[in-house]
Amino acid sequence: MKAVYDEAAALADANDDFVIATVVHTQGSTPQKPGAALLVRGDGSTVGTLGGGCVEGDIWFAAKEALRERSGPLYKRYFLNEDIAARDGLVCGGSMFFYIAPYADKAADARALSAEIAAAYAGGPPLAVATLVSSDRLPIGARIVVRENAPPDGSLGDPALDAQAVESARAVTPMGKTARIRTEQGDEAFVEGYTAPALLVCVGGGHVNLQVARLAQMMGFRVMITDDRREFANAERFPMAEAVSVAPYSEGVRSFPVTPNTAIVIGTRGHHYDDDATEAAARTGAGYVGLLGSKRKTIMIYESLLRKGVPEERIREIHAPIGLDVGGRSPEEIALSIVAEIVAWRNDRLGGPMTMESARIDRIVGKLSASATAS
Repeated sequence: MKAVYDEAAALADANDDFVIATVVHTQGSTPQKPGAALLVRGDGSTVGTLGGGCVEGDIWFAAKEALRERSGPLYKRYFLNEDIAARDGLVCGGSMFFYIAPYADKAADARALSAEIAAAYAGGPPLAVATLVSSDRLPIGARIVVRENAPPDGSLGDPALDAQAVESARAVTPMGKTARIRTEQGDEAFVEGYTAPALLVCVGGGHVNLQVARLAQMMGFRVMITDDRREFANAERFPMAEAVSVAPYSEGVRSFPVTPNTAIVIGTRGHHYDDDATEAAARTGAGYVGLLGSKRKTIMIYESLLRKGVPEERIREIHAPIGLDVGGRSPEEIALSIVAEIVAWRNDRLGGPMTMESARIDRIVGKLSASATAS
């Protein structure tokens, strides 16, 4: 949602009114998930998306009305029943919950936070914001801003809820994720972390990593490259790279801002270099480390890492051999399997097939057979 907060910062700086509608919770099948946001300007134009169709149209109207009426924040549930879904060609049957926050005559309040969020997306200090989106006893819109190495700023109106929100905020910040807090009293808070887009570091500038870099850029990753050969690590070969480092494989990753939101893909020109590069990557805080190669090579490197003192727990986190099993052979196919696994890691998924279970198909067949017999 970088574009939304970039625009929010610009509008706030110009003292222009706007509204941000955010998906804070979903149930069932929905076109967008928590964290999706739509900014509505005073003239009705927008930045971002909530999934399009009737959902976006209705929330857009509610946002415009909130801005026109100078109302406070709103919490809305949108139920995607079959009639609504069919109207826009959707096949959804879930519920979406929205928090609609108008920023009218609040330029000073919006300016600082919007600018800080935009800066976090651009690589500045990450932060998280916990907002009270629904409550029968506390003021809607109350928030806590949680920054690194700083005390929390603000309150949701209840010390116990504040403590829970701060803990959740610190958990979601490194990966820029979201969380929902629901209390026994019925209070609901939405927590969102803001940080730079996920970073992909390719160690080795060969054919596979060239395709990995291309695909990763399409997926919205920042891309950085390191190789000990200048002809394989340069801006001409990797025009999508934000940074390029020519350095020994044991040192290259140190050139980049590696965080838990970083994926490192190791594909050097030989076993010895892979060994050095994997050790260097394992000793960083990268959330994902993947090694290109065979199981035999992986076993040899794991043995070497253990001898060098790399903790067993860290070795078990390494993705090796890297990628999902799609049977690829070409650099492009192998890159597809690697980037797919990285995307699954980012979304806390295992990367398995989503094919309908056989039992469900049996029920469909049985239902239609029964209907045909009855008629």
